[in-house]
Amino acid sequence: MPSHLPTPAAVVLRDLTFSWPDGGTPISGVSGTFGTGRTGLVGDNGTGKSTLLRLVAGHLTPTAGVVSVAGEVAYVPQRLTLDTDATVADLLGVRAPLDAVRAITDGDVRPELFDVVGDDWDVEERAVAALAAIGLPSSPGVLDRTVGTLSGGEAVLAAVTGVRLGRADVALLDEPTNNLDGAARERLGELVRTWRGALVVVSHDRELLERMDATAELRAGSLSTYGGPYSAYEERLAVEQDAAQRAVRDAEQTWRRERRERIKAAERIAHSERQGRTDTANRKYVKAVVNDRRNAAEKSQGNRRGAALAAEQSARDAVEQAQRTVRDDARIVVDLPDPQVPAGRRIAVLRGAGGRDVVLAGPQRVALTGPNGVGKTTLLERLVDGPSAAGELCTDRVGYLPQRLDDLDDDATVLDAVRSGAPEATPGELRGRLARFLVRGDQVDRPVSTLSGGERFRVHLARLLLADPPAQLLVLDEPTNNLDLAGADRLVEALVGYRGALLVVSHDRSFLDRAGIDTRLEVTADGVVAG
Repeated sequence: MPSHLPTPAAVVLRDLTFSWPDGGTPISGVSGTFGTGRTGLVGDNGTGKSTLLRLVAGHLTPTAGVVSVAGEVAYVPQRLTLDTDATVADLLGVRAPLDAVRAITDGDVRPELFDVVGDDWDVEERAVAALAAIGLPSSPGVLDRTVGTLSGGEAVLAAVTGVRLGRADVALLDEPTNNLDGAARERLGELVRTWRGALVVVSHDRELLERMDATAELRAGSLSTYGGPYSAYEERLAVEQDAAQRAVRDAEQTWRRERRERIKAAERIAHSERQGRTDTANRKYVKAVVNDRRNAAEKSQGNRRGAALAAEQSARDAVEQAQRTVRDDARIVVDLPDPQVPAGRRIAVLRGAGGRDVVLAGPQRVALTGPNGVGKTTLLERLVDGPSAAGELCTDRVGYLPQRLDDLDDDATVLDAVRSGAPEATPGELRGRLARFLVRGDQVDRPVSTLSGGERFRVHLARLLLADPPAQLLVLDEPTNNLDLAGADRLVEALVGYRGALLVVSHDRSFLDRAGIDTRLEVTADGVVAG
């Protein structure tokens, strides 16, 4: 597919390849460019989008090939929230000058501290003002708060704001709308709309992708870039795929015609050979004449047979070539077994405001709503950990998918990580389950630390669904954060057919609408639900 870049190149990739130590190669021979405007980078989970950003940022070293970047790079990773000890000052990129100013204020007059500060004597005031501008709390000590005390959305907004403050020439954002509520998404959208410099955003958020100047797709080792936002890319792709389908039909029709012609030619040749044998048997001609004519006929028939076979093979090759341009991407298969939850059975009790508890009973579906930072994730964590002020569970058959996806052992292999949730399952059964989530072959033996966000999510989900007996309650915290658009569709289909109880936190309104949510409860600042 051709490249249509609206602006000069800020990032150039030449035959870029990256392999993990275990031999996995998510990026192989990729060439392409990112322009100086805003580019949305899309592609199915596992195609290497996050790895590509890490290569451009310099966090990984290419196995082969070259990355050329015009200027300084700033990078906001997808797994930002896993670094729970980082502070808001770290996210904003002001830790060094802030510490230097504080040390000087406390009486430390070392010259190197003044060098670090430079002209940034008001760094703390500017940082706090930047946080307030995007709706984050500006209370005393906010810059020293750790990521572990922030909501996922607050951490991401702070990090993106830090990139803006740093004014890097090239900014890379990996799934920045994960965990953001509606208001925060609007603030991020405004930051993106007014961005100065080159910006590359990996995202499955259609609204954010519509704010891009160009759309790049990473697929099957190829990077293709189109001018315009995601909707323009979809329209262009639909036209190309329609043309590809027509090309396949035309090639198949030609192949069928050439096959029929080859069969007819074979029948004519067989008839001629039978006639030749009859003539010889009847001795119509003298032996020398018969031999001459037989040799000439065999040569002519061989030529006709070879030409017919060549024409048919050429037509078959054309079919195969045309089929390669038609997309037939593998999709995850999510199947949820029936947990046999009786109607009306009490599954969980959520503490409600004013002492009015909320009972989750039978196969009920409940979404917890509220702005970033109000405590939705904390409520789920406390509920799953045991009886607390958040409430209590009335079943031990609970499947919990956390937002941060940090409860997998990074040093374990994928197979071992999944086996920890299903110790009685055989390796063959585990591999079969993982294959349905597009984790196959050598990927199963890779360390968890090498997984992309989408791959990590699928391993989590596979472990959750391997539970035997199956979970009677699924507790899902932002389940679509790490899924591509097709994967989110498959998860919705599975949840619609699931016969257990569901408790979910999500800012993806489309997901909640399609998943058949019965009830929406607002989480208050006190960490309880408003019944």
